[in-house]
Amino acid sequence: MNTRNILAAAALSLLAAAGAQAETYDGVLTLNGSLSRAEVQTQAVAAARAGDVNADTYGSGVLVAGSSVDRATVREQAVAAAHNPLQSLDRRAFYRDQVPTAYAKPKVSFTRQAGL
Repeated sequence: MNTRNILAAAALSLLAAAGAQAETYDGVLTLNGSLSRAEVQTQAVAAARAGDVNADTYGSGVLVAGSSVDRATVREQAVAAAHNPLQSLDRRAFYRDQVPTAYAKPKVSFTRQAGL
């Protein structure tokens, strides 16, 4: 029984080896250029000096905006917005576009009372 399996495997391997054919290697693409080496080099130098031809829209539509607000004021506004716990709440994120009252800012200010 063991010999029969070995013979069957050997026969299958011989059939597989006979059926396998190697591909021929034709090399990489063959190029038939009509330009000389000097012409190609001249075109390469011209293309390198032209810059990035694909970046034709680079910098178009960029506006430089001047601001009348000083740096300290902008920083104060940024710090106040960063410390606001309700800053990222958007009413569109809630059911029927209404922020629940549990998220509303408290209307009462807590101050320290004298004598307590």
